Amino acid sequence: MFRLASSRLSSLHHTLTAPATTSIRATQRVLFYHATTMTEQRRAGVASPEELKAFVEKSGSNLIVVDVRNPDADVEPGDQKTLAFAGLPSESSRPQAQNLIYDRQSNTMPLPNTSDKSTPIITHCGGGGRGEKAKKFLMENGFTNVLNGGGPSDTDCWNEFGDK
Repeated sequence: MFRLASSRLSSLHHTLTAPATTSIRATQRVLFYHATTMTEQRRAGVASPEELKAFVEKSGSNLIVVDVRNPDADVEPGDQKTLAFAGLPSESSRPQAQNLIYDRQSNTMPLPNTSDKSTPIITHCGGGGRGEKAKKFLMENGFTNVLNGGGPSDTDCWNEFGDK
């Protein structure tokens, strides 16, 4: 792991210090930087993009995405950043998703609308912290097939399930 991180840092340093002769090269540097930092900043418990892709494919139309973000800026001001570019589920957007707010005060949330505890579920918030708490809460309440997908700020993961 250290060798991989060291290799990435060396590559990033080389890319950033090399002369940018075209806008394509500059764009490549920016994309590489974002890909590297998003991977290294993924919160503990957030599934990898590969895990999420396989989970989504296997689950098909049975998948439920549980969005635990809170639209109330007084309660969760940090959610406003991700809500600006990835809205809450609605009838016209994200048909397999339910907004079930995770309450930090009580460490609880409503349960998904399903009687089958083996239903495949991906939890998410803005970046993965509350998504992990929601995953644990659901598992404590008998759900057996749950992954934490991070959230819209973890773009490589979000790309695997954000439209569901």
